[in-house]
Amino acid sequence: MSFGVGGGGGSLGAGLPYQKFVSFALEETRLRTTLTPHPSQDKFKFIKSSDDNTVFNALSFSAPKIRLLRSLTIEKKNSFQVLDFAAFSEPEYDLPIFCANVFTTTAQSIVVLDLNPLYDTTVHKDYKDKYYKNIMPLVQKYSELLPWGGKITSESLRFFSPIVIWTIFESTEHNHHVLHSAFMDYYKVWLEFIDQAIKENNQVTVAQNREQQHKYLTWRTEKDPGYPLLKKLIGESRAEDLVKEFLFEGVNLLGTKSFLDYFPEYTSDDGSINKKRSMIGKSFETRPWNANGELIGNAES
Repeated sequence: MSFGVGGGGGSLGAGLPYQKFVSFALEETRLRTTLTPHPSQDKFKFIKSSDDNTVFNALSFSAPKIRLLRSLTIEKKNSFQVLDFAAFSEPEYDLPIFCANVFTTTAQSIVVLDLNPLYDTTVHKDYKDKYYKNIMPLVQKYSELLPWGGKITSESLRFFSPIVIWTIFESTEHNHHVLHSAFMDYYKVWLEFIDQAIKENNQVTVAQNREQQHKYLTWRTEKDPGYPLLKKLIGESRAEDLVKEFLFEGVNLLGTKSFLDYFPEYTSDDGSINKKRSMIGKSFETRPWNANGELIGNAES
């Protein structure tokens, strides 16, 4: 989840309830395939917050070609709303991961919307061309309406695609309608990828896809910025379960490598994970890709 802190005036009522985003996605998916409740849905369907004013809504499904499609919305009346929506293909397909993270206060919304690449597009040009070359107009359509949200570290960039929308905007009705439009457009593209996807029979390639998805899940599980808020709302044990068994379900099943196996550069002298490392390295104040999806930099150390 992408959480931030905001204050000031305004009203959450100016935005759209994020359940509307979820309903759209489920309806669009059901037009194309059959959704089956995922086992994680029963376990997390009724999440009770220690704060009686905060409402959780968790849904998860699977389908042919789709390993996991899940959503989590959180709403605290007159305070904040959260949308965390993601969709993962089965490992027999190398599809990007649909990702929508929104945190809204009365003052502002912090947004990440992307088709996260399974393979690093700066290294795998063939993967970038396969999935992003023909959809670059999407980000051009929204880059002015939903401008780049400011500095972001190069470590975060490794799991973003050239069409990522990373933005912070005032919580107005107009801005939330623009976001809703972007969500619909991006999700329709992901569903088209699902429709067109051809099953991979080469077991070596399937294993590579599985490992790349596990690597992504391992990163997100460790780096989830929403964990402190979840811990505050539902307690540490339940928050850890929600992150590992719902939000990033598969992290304990798709592979056995640890975070430091994938990212040894984060190893501290005592062998633990260096939590502060994310604060160093290059940061990007402006969108670091050109209209062709090529990384152009504009980073500062």
